[in-house]
Amino acid sequence: MYATVRQPLTFQEFLVWDDGSGREFELLDGIPVPLSEPNANHEDLIERLCAYLENHCQENDLPYVSRQSKQVRLKTAPPEKEKSRKADIVIFARVEWQRMKTSSSSAAAYIPPPGIIEVVSNNWKDDYLTKLAEYEDLGVLEYIIVDYAAFGGIRFIGSPKQPTITIYQLEDGEYLPPKVFRGQDRIDSRLFRNIPLTAEQIFAMSH
Repeated sequence: MYATVRQPLTFQEFLVWDDGSGREFELLDGIPVPLSEPNANHEDLIERLCAYLENHCQENDLPYVSRQSKQVRLKTAPPEKEKSRKADIVIFARVEWQRMKTSSSSAAAYIPPPGIIEVVSNNWKDDYLTKLAEYEDLGVLEYIIVDYAAFGGIRFIGSPKQPTITIYQLEDGEYLPPKVFRGQDRIDSRLFRNIPLTAEQIFAMSH
């Protein structure tokens, strides 16, 4: 069910729009669309992974800032109406985050962020298909899909299904074939080089 608005909203109008319901929304063709609430395991994983990455960036002086549940402005061209995704974790460039700290505008990915992490839920096709195409088109350098409960289709996580982390990395405007991590596989990330995390350690953050 879409929200009722008098006319399509721009991204910046949407960031300050509130229907008073307390629900979370994304923007689709200028119209706010409500999101389903994540379960507790999903939320715990996001919170713990985001905190881990933020700490890792600070300790290793990496030029990134990790923030959870931030709006990402998608690529649109006139006469298209604006669109957004509320990503589970957004990896901002530190200089962009510092710029936003000097502004009264809502904190959001107004420009393509270096990285996005989505934690998979029942609507897994959004993460593996729709968002993959959107983030590739946007120019997100690294897109990480965390499928801790093996929701995804067999063509993405294999058979028998098992918890999987899939990392897409951008090269010349296209995502390369994905890197897949399971169990004790150590994560190989361009943004977080030499990060001492295995797939299983990330999945355990949901417990």
